[in-house]
Amino acid sequence: MCMVSINVPEEILLDLHEDKADFADYVKCMVALDLYKNRKVSLGYCASMAEMSKEDFVKFLGKNGVSIFSYEDESEFLEELANA
Repeated sequence: MCMVSINVPEEILLDLHEDKADFADYVKCMVALDLYKNRKVSLGYCASMAEMSKEDFVKFLGKNGVSIFSYEDESEFLEELANA
């Protein structure tokens, strides 16, 4: 696994009432969410980055308004629905 670091002013952590570990967890989840939302990385990789199971990451996506389903248009969605 690759280690990436960012500098965050201590004042921000104080204002947020968060410690470094909680803030790091938040950042990991938000980066994973953004990468998945923009279809840059697979669901599995994003779940791993967020340190969640795939099931928990899918729930996290839903809570943040990101669907795991992607259809080009309404007819494609209706075709999939009919086949379900």
